Amino acid sequence: MIASGYRYIVQLPGIRSGRPIIEGTRIAIHDVVGLFLSGASVDEIVRELPSLTRSQVYECLAYYEDHRAETDLLVARQMAKSSARQ
Repeated sequence: MIASGYRYIVQLPGIRSGRPIIEGTRIAIHDVVGLFLSGASVDEIVRELPSLTRSQVYECLAYYEDHRAETDLLVARQMAKSSARQ
């Protein structure tokens, strides 16, 4: 379960397979982290995902630091699916 120290991050059954998302959106933490690891800056991520604030993006990155192994796995799966479609 998500630690109470995260203001914007929640897990809801049935949304994004219960994976951590940004509250009020369907944007998963690994979506944001994937963009960041691909070289996007925080400002570029906010432009790409305009429903997010800079604070939400930074919190996703903080969550990533605390949950790196599980998030890396989700990002890798997402990138594999993306490259398989191309």
